[in-house]
Amino acid sequence: MGTCFEFDREVMAVCLEASDQEDVLKKMAQKLYNADYVLETYSEAIILRERSFPTGLPTGINGVAIPHTDVCHVKAPMIAVGTLKTPVEFKSMGGLEETVPVKIVFMLAMNSGDNQVRLLSQLMQVIQDQHLLEQLAAAKSVSDLVRLLNGKIYL
Repeated sequence: MGTCFEFDREVMAVCLEASDQEDVLKKMAQKLYNADYVLETYSEAIILRERSFPTGLPTGINGVAIPHTDVCHVKAPMIAVGTLKTPVEFKSMGGLEETVPVKIVFMLAMNSGDNQVRLLSQLMQVIQDQHLLEQLAAAKSVSDLVRLLNGKIYL
C-alpha cells in the first residue's frame, strides 16, 4: 500500500477568502512556496495549466477542484488543502463551458509522474465520499482537516 501520506498544516487553509479562481490558486500556491515544497514558477504554472486543463469536479453540494502542474515546478511532494469561505467558480474538468462552484481545493505538488497518477486515483476515491466532503467543508480548523484526511492517501 505504500506509506501513509502526511499532510503539512502549513499548507492547509480553512475558510479561505478568495475573489475568484486565480486568487484561490495564488494563495494556495504561495503557501506551498512559503513551506519550500515548490519553486517560484509553480504559481504561474498552475494558473496557466488550469486555464487549459480545468480541474473543477461537480461533486454534489461541495464542488472540488484538484489543480496541479508539471513536476518540474516541484521540490518535494505535498498536497495543499483548502476549504473556501464562499464557493468560487472553476471550469469543469469535463467541458470548458461548464463551471463548478468549488468549496474544497486539493492542490497537488508532485515531483514524480508516477506519484501524481497514483495520488489522483486515490483522491478520486476521497472525492466520491459525499459524507467526507461535507465534513471537510464544515471543518472549523486545520487540525480538523488533517484529522479527516489522515490515513486516506498512500504514496
